[in-house]
Amino acid sequence: MFGYEKGAFTDAKTSKPGLVEIADGGTLFLDEIGELSLSLQPKLLRFLENGEFRRIGSVTNLNSNVRVIGATNRNLVTEANNRNFRKDLLFRLNVITLTIPPLKERDDDIILLANYFLQKKSPVRSPKKLSKDAQSELLVYDFPGNVRELEHIIERAIIFSENDVILPKDLSISTNQNAFNEYENPEDDTIITLDELERLHIQKTLKRFEWNRENTARALGISQKTLYSKIKKFKLR
Repeated sequence: MFGYEKGAFTDAKTSKPGLVEIADGGTLFLDEIGELSLSLQPKLLRFLENGEFRRIGSVTNLNSNVRVIGATNRNLVTEANNRNFRKDLLFRLNVITLTIPPLKERDDDIILLANYFLQKKSPVRSPKKLSKDAQSELLVYDFPGNVRELEHIIERAIIFSENDVILPKDLSISTNQNAFNEYENPEDDTIITLDELERLHIQKTLKRFEWNRENTARALGISQKTLYSKIKKFKLR
């Protein structure tokens, strides 16, 4: 992050500027800042306080004027209370906080991001696209690995798809198994009917899409007319 001087360690054959030095006059984005080691945290705090830093192996203070943005999936307040993150650094970083919901709560972004990754990773001469069924498969998946998992799913699908259109089988995700696991309680021997299982799944999907019938029907792989019949049959509200 702060660079090093020639001879600072065995492989330091030349001097090298760090990220804070390179970003002078601009913005420095620190991803996964919650993983920052306790030994590096006071150095970052000092830099945030007065803009000064030292390269490893140097006795000279340097200055850099940057805007720092940090991102993390950890609760830094909890980490600070557990002494894994310095409270003074947390207070210094916590000027403006933006909370971004996980991907599973941003259905509108899933297909947009999937198409972006397709464009980014597909061969230039043979671009690929998602079939409607593949889009539906993505929309009902929970993405425990968030955006990175979506990127890996698309990259894998590009490799294994046999033509220019990506099908559900190319995605290698099992939404059916996820749905089954969600409704199955290993400590409960109660058996429910298929109708009840279907009702629960439709109700959950409707709720997820805020009762948008077009998106719900597409995610379930049925027509809007069929969805309306199911809503009427199960008296869903």
